[in-house]
Amino acid sequence: MSPLELHLQHQGEPASALSILSQSTELSNAQLKAAIGKGALWLEKPTKPSSDKKNSDKARASKKNGGVQRLRRVKKPINAGETLHFYYNEEVLAQAPPAAQLIDDQQSYSVWFKPSGMLSQGSKWSDHCTITRWAQLHLPNERPCFLVHRLDRATCGLILVAHTKKAAQAFTQLFEQRKLTKQYEAMLDVSQSSLASQVTINEPIDGKKAISHFSEIAVDRNRNIGHYLVDIETGRKHQIRKHALMLASPIIGDRLYNSPHSADGTANTQAQDKVQMNTAPSFDVDLQLCATRLAFTCPLTDKARDYQTPDEFKLSLTAFQSASK
Repeated sequence: MSPLELHLQHQGEPASALSILSQSTELSNAQLKAAIGKGALWLEKPTKPSSDKKNSDKARASKKNGGVQRLRRVKKPINAGETLHFYYNEEVLAQAPPAAQLIDDQQSYSVWFKPSGMLSQGSKWSDHCTITRWAQLHLPNERPCFLVHRLDRATCGLILVAHTKKAAQAFTQLFEQRKLTKQYEAMLDVSQSSLASQVTINEPIDGKKAISHFSEIAVDRNRNIGHYLVDIETGRKHQIRKHALMLASPIIGDRLYNSPHSADGTANTQAQDKVQMNTAPSFDVDLQLCATRLAFTCPLTDKARDYQTPDEFKLSLTAFQSASK
């Protein structure tokens, strides 16, 4: 079945979301309920027109920031003038999230180990494969979940989820002001570089300031693998992955930046040259980048917190000993 989008403005007497959708699609009620449970349905409430410019601006901001919200209650009465937005994609809905592991539950926030393959945030099509939805379903006493920072889907490691608006605001500010320690570990392909044991790169990313510090943990020159600790002073999209590539030491398992073909299908000549020279490590593994440490003074309790990745999830050179080209 091709992806389906429905935008239904309800007229008449209040009716349940399920009954409105069932009249507009051939999907069964069971299919509709399953999709809605996975985050495929949104509710938009009309904003009242205002002649006052200040109030009108507020209304537009309200619509942008929360006037359209995800809806999971299939029996919720939909009133006249309200609009249902339904996004159905069988392939997306068939995906199953890998299991995240709870590191600490502080009630107002929790810290998790997010596995590679789990999303930080959802899309209009669903949110069932996100860390926030996983936390909502697996913590006792289902709580609201607010995302305050992100990890790439392919990156594993520590991520913090807030459960109150106060906590979300406080931790968002903490991350924005960089009043915390964030550390990563990465396995690098050093076949084409002689990366120093300590190196800082401050090349801009997408025209914005970006600073990353790489520190050697261990290097296996026989297999051209370098295990590095990475500290970042900024948080640009794909910052560590891009900076590693700029250092001619891309991250192992990076199918976007360390592949014979880039994401747009064009040739990645640097990676192709390494394959032809038979110098690049060849392992069928996920992206070898892990967020290993989060340390901060809690903005809610003023207590020091220092979270580190459990040993069973840490990267190590020994994990590659059984792999071969």
